[in-house]
Amino acid sequence: MKSPAIALALSTLLLSACSGTIIPKGGTVSPSTPPAPTAPDVAAKPIPSTPVAPIAVSATTQATEVVNALSAGVVRGPAIAELASDARKANLALASFRTSCPGLLKRTDNSGLTQGSDWQEACDAVKTWSGDAISFFATYFDAVQVGEGKAFVTGYFEPEIAGSRTKQPGYDVAIYKRPPDLIDVDLGLFSDDLKGKSIRGKVQGTKFIPYDERAAIVDGSLAGRGLEIAWAADPVDFFFLQIQGSGRLRLPDGGVMRIGYESQNGRGYTGIGRLMKDRGLITDGSMQGIVKYLRENPEEGKKIMNENKSFVFFRELTGAGPLGAMGYPVVGEASVAVDPRYVPLGAPVWLSLDRAEPNGIWVAQDTGGAIKGANRFDSFWGAGDRARAIAGGMSARGSALIFLPKATVARLIPAQ
Repeated sequence: MKSPAIALALSTLLLSACSGTIIPKGGTVSPSTPPAPTAPDVAAKPIPSTPVAPIAVSATTQATEVVNALSAGVVRGPAIAELASDARKANLALASFRTSCPGLLKRTDNSGLTQGSDWQEACDAVKTWSGDAISFFATYFDAVQVGEGKAFVTGYFEPEIAGSRTKQPGYDVAIYKRPPDLIDVDLGLFSDDLKGKSIRGKVQGTKFIPYDERAAIVDGSLAGRGLEIAWAADPVDFFFLQIQGSGRLRLPDGGVMRIGYESQNGRGYTGIGRLMKDRGLITDGSMQGIVKYLRENPEEGKKIMNENKSFVFFRELTGAGPLGAMGYPVVGEASVAVDPRYVPLGAPVWLSLDRAEPNGIWVAQDTGGAIKGANRFDSFWGAGDRARAIAGGMSARGSALIFLPKATVARLIPAQ
């Protein structure tokens, strides 16, 4: 994930992020041969579902220029108590909402829907709530639909790959921390017209230029500068871990080192799944299908991966995590990445999709480079084989609702 997370959807290779218990660092490791890369997990067979239809919205409710949820149009949804919600998932969501409350109360909501004080009553109540989760959400929130309410949901997970703290035979794919010459520039400081926009690069002489792209970094442009925090055994595994934004390194001594997103080189992200499908190299755009081709065609695979010029830099995680864009740990089957222009970070959301696994209540705790627009979500599934199988094949459509404090909804949608 990120610190801001770099979530990139797996099923289309547009998405990222992660979580799990901390395992103590291993000591110095002796050279050994890493385990052979395991065969990609077979995608979990989707459990079909029939989504609830979005609420019909008249054309007059749509603003001319849609820049956030408020301008996209907001309509009142059905009563929360009437929505189909799994009790187990609702309990996970309640716990994640409780975690998110400090951030909800102080964050600026770019969706235009809420103010920090709007969440005070619910956040005070959740501290001591002892009833069931669904009743809590029904008591303190009302559901709203943003825009047309037509949802598209992908999935991400926390991968585990073979790695080492030191370079040794079989572990030679460098994992870098953020280089000190990588500079973030807030363009809004130079022009009001550029507020909210930023670029990333480096200084060369008297000029500010783009930072090294993936191909240059892979070929060693950062080598010898002491930036390596660890070494991966397999370039394909590491490529996908970069897409996720965080993950676990399975060390030769059996220990685990957890790493998380620290920064990115500022280059644009290219989803290789779409690229490969357009070229007729694969017929299946799932992670499993992409990995299979890359492994069977290593030289061509390297060139394809380098067409994605984006490169992620990592730091070691030593606390709870992985961390989402709010700075809190994301939780499998509870946390979802969103576009914060359309969903307040920390808000509960409800999904009804043509695939049953993601249906129910989630909490918006993360963001992602490919997660753009209203009703676009990326569901986090945790770590392990099940998480990888579900996330790798996740592509679901249906409808979405956001839960907002009752007083907020009354302000946004006055009673007729």
